[in-house]
Amino acid sequence: MFDTVLLALAASLCWGTADFTAGLKARTVPLPTVLALAQGVGLALAIPLVALGGRPFPPAGPALASLGAGVAVLVGLACFYRALASGTMSVVAPVAATGVAIPVIAGLASGNRLAALQLLGMLAAVLGVVLSARHPDPARTAAGRRLHRDSIGLAVVAAVAFGCYFLLAHIGTRGGVAWLLLLSNVAGVLGVVAVGALRRAPRAARPGAGDLWILALAGLIEFAATGLYGLANRHGQLSVVAVAGSLYPVATVLLARAVLHERLARSQAVGVSLALVGVALISA
Repeated sequence: MFDTVLLALAASLCWGTADFTAGLKARTVPLPTVLALAQGVGLALAIPLVALGGRPFPPAGPALASLGAGVAVLVGLACFYRALASGTMSVVAPVAATGVAIPVIAGLASGNRLAALQLLGMLAAVLGVVLSARHPDPARTAAGRRLHRDSIGLAVVAAVAFGCYFLLAHIGTRGGVAWLLLLSNVAGVLGVVAVGALRRAPRAARPGAGDLWILALAGLIEFAATGLYGLANRHGQLSVVAVAGSLYPVATVLLARAVLHERLARSQAVGVSLALVGVALISA
């Protein structure tokens, strides 16, 4: 169990670092480019893993779950990166992590009982989201307050998508971690291509080589996180793995404070703390 928790915590650290890096670059690089690189790097790395592993194509259930996990993570990352780019990272990241409640709710539907700590965690997470969404600065313009609310709304959508990913990835690992990585990234790449074909966005300036390398590195770290989380899922309980994997906002918040020098109002700081505590209690 200890090794499982370490794997999930390592995945959490990688996710938090990759999310901060990609979210920061999403402020200057078009979001489709950010997503395409993240999914493309993952696909390029997953193909040799499957080829070297020699494991046959998984059964229908894990295969479909892996494809669904790819769709969920694409939707989640699109909303999350947009929220990180337009909002306060120290607020957005903990809100997005509250999606860990979804695997717990799924467990309830399958017959698990809700502990008092989990109920308290859900209440804390909801209150944390509400407090984080408020911006008490009266000097902030109406447009600024609206942008803040929009970023919180996107973070909530990302939370739902990430929660679905946790659930689907747990099922997908039954067909093998390598196949989970490959099929989820195939779904992600196809999703990016489909959105690009249906939505003809105005031509934007091409990102520089430095931006592309940094985004490729973020994609590599994201891929490593998914692999570590998949390995943890193979040998651990969903509730235990989900809580350790959902602590990625800690890395994002610390990086935002160190690099961007973000400052939070007192009520927001309380909200962020409640959201993080709620995430921990939900999967306790």
